[in-house]
Amino acid sequence: CHRPDPDTPIAETVQAMDALIRQGKVLYWGTSEWSAAQIQEAVDIARAGHLHAPSMEQPQYNLLHRDRVEREYAPLYADAGLGTTIWSPLASGLLTGKYNAGVDAQSRLGQAQTAWLKDLVLGDPAEQRLEKVRRFTALAAQLGQSPAQLAIAWCLRNPNVSSVILGASRVGQLQENLGALRLFDTMDETVWQQVDAAFD
Repeated sequence: CHRPDPDTPIAETVQAMDALIRQGKVLYWGTSEWSAAQIQEAVDIARAGHLHAPSMEQPQYNLLHRDRVEREYAPLYADAGLGTTIWSPLASGLLTGKYNAGVDAQSRLGQAQTAWLKDLVLGDPAEQRLEKVRRFTALAAQLGQSPAQLAIAWCLRNPNVSSVILGASRVGQLQENLGALRLFDTMDETVWQQVDAAFD
């Protein structure tokens, strides 16, 4: 259920999803960008009515956007068995370092029709967020690693992240991003502490 629907009672959504599962049309159901309270309400309704509860949430999660996954949903992982399929692990490319020197007019964030995205990604004040990213990309360079791979591997380290949705406009970007799997297995805890420190 992509984004909460304020016009539909959660009980109705739970019943509809349960019906689809019982009919064999889907195997599981999940949510995207629901609050923890909304997910908990869906779980409680499902348990009370012996219905299928949501088994996953699709939230934004990256080094700059952590609170919801790490804090808000924390009670749901064990209690509800919730998994996450996270999106925007690179913060719309910001964590690759490609905007460290500014936003190019030809880039995704530089186009007039995506001005809303630029404001969302860079935040306010933008320079504060860019400074954190510059520290992170400098650390990646010091470690001899790709910032994109390091950022994705950092997401994979979270035991509550079931899967990471990758976005790529070229095959080379996808191949580069998949290199995060190697980093995930080889970097030690000291490196991850340095990565976290870059964003303190």
